[in-house]
Amino acid sequence: MVTPRDLVKKTLEFTSPWRVPRQLWVLPWAEDHYPEELHRIQQDYPDDIISAPGFLTQNPKTIGSPYDVGTYVDEWGCTFVNLQRGVIGEVKNPLVKKWDDLEKLQPPLACLTADIEKINAFCRSTDRFVMGGCCPRPFERLQFIRRSDQLYLDLAEQPKELFDLLNKVHQFYLEELELWACSDVDGLSFMDDWGSQRSLLISPRQWRFIFKPLYKEYIDVAHAHGKKAFMHSDGYTAAIIPDLIEIGLDALNTQIFTMDIEELGRQFGGEITFWGELDRQDLLPNATTAEIDAAVHRIFDIFWKNGGAIAQCEFGAGSKPENIRQMFETWDRLLGS
Repeated sequence: MVTPRDLVKKTLEFTSPWRVPRQLWVLPWAEDHYPEELHRIQQDYPDDIISAPGFLTQNPKTIGSPYDVGTYVDEWGCTFVNLQRGVIGEVKNPLVKKWDDLEKLQPPLACLTADIEKINAFCRSTDRFVMGGCCPRPFERLQFIRRSDQLYLDLAEQPKELFDLLNKVHQFYLEELELWACSDVDGLSFMDDWGSQRSLLISPRQWRFIFKPLYKEYIDVAHAHGKKAFMHSDGYTAAIIPDLIEIGLDALNTQIFTMDIEELGRQFGGEITFWGELDRQDLLPNATTAEIDAAVHRIFDIFWKNGGAIAQCEFGAGSKPENIRQMFETWDRLLGS
């Protein structure tokens, strides 16, 4: 029997799946504003890609909720100030203000206590494609630890301590990935939001020097254990897509509607799977269902090469549930499902 797990693998390998795989990312805003509509969409169009629970034997120390108004302290000890329910806030008071503070930084070792037997049992209990329960984010973690404005100064000046910090973060993430890679999950993911609306946030040359080698190590860990490698990055990322293909990335989730979609298809169609996403800045909040239908056909015509696309979008602030439903309905029709 062919399963959703097989469907996703065939898509990533460009071997003619019978349907385009589905995945919906849900933010608390959608759960608060459209709980009934969300439930019906999830029933009618269930995800083919899911994430394994952490199954940690020790709970990381956190304070508060990342999506509630107020302050939230995450597992690294970074404090976020949240002004609006349903979205994540910003770090105002950095954990490492001066480089002398670096000695006190402790990675969240509780995140390395995942129970592999329970993870494997979870994977056996489902026929869907299971993603690991960790997601390295070195660039963003540095922003949370140093604060974004200070980190950009660090990247310009490149003191030795910046690389000491980055190595400390990176080595922890490698250990976390290795742990999950030894389980029965199907894929491992990492993320960093690299794009503004029109360009990369740092120069591509600097990105290649500092961050590309880290991502290659993450991908190598996944592939060494027979897992697929996925990456998410918001914003305009066209300049680094060739690099991500070069280091072996299987699937990229990025805001393709900030870029020239036709040019992306000409350059990279058939080389990497575009893991979504349908435009959440304009189309999902403002488009008619007919415009959603046309947008999905456009993505399919540009990127589908007997695989190479996943029907993914984010149900977040402002999105209309009828547009989310229309997206999945259209994707399901495209291969005659």
